[in-house]
Amino acid sequence: MKIEESSIVEANDYRVIIYPASRPFTTKEAKTVTEKLYDFLTTWAAHGKPLSSSFKIEKNQFIVVCVDEEKEMASGCSIDALGKIMREIDEKYQLGLFDRMKASFVENGEIKTLKLIDFKTKLRNGELSRDIEVFDFSKNTYLDFLGHFLLPIDKSWAASIK
Repeated sequence: MKIEESSIVEANDYRVIIYPASRPFTTKEAKTVTEKLYDFLTTWAAHGKPLSSSFKIEKNQFIVVCVDEEKEMASGCSIDALGKIMREIDEKYQLGLFDRMKASFVENGEIKTLKLIDFKTKLRNGELSRDIEVFDFSKNTYLDFLGHFLLPIDKSWAASIK
């Protein structure tokens, strides 16, 4: 399973963990993050059993990690190990990967990220168009990620903001 370069439509529904950065990666950051995650995932295991996993940096701002739990379930300890490496990356580059109180959206073809409270205020005040598309970081399966990661605002979690 190598999703970062795959053009094959996967039939399996892998577990997905999304780490949203608050800003785009620089070229150097993306290269270093890719190398670090590649090295980590080649040794990632649950109770000594290797996990079939992969990742990609989506839209140069979101790290998407997949694990095929039909082969081996990710354990609490293995998820903690992933969290540790992601925290190291986050601390080194100040990416805000663990800040869940933000909203990312596409406006005029550009990805933007705001604090959640600011996003809601701007939406309510009409400072943001209702034509924007919104990212949903809560997706936890690959098929759901493929079909519902970026949605028009009226079909997203933000539709109820009035």
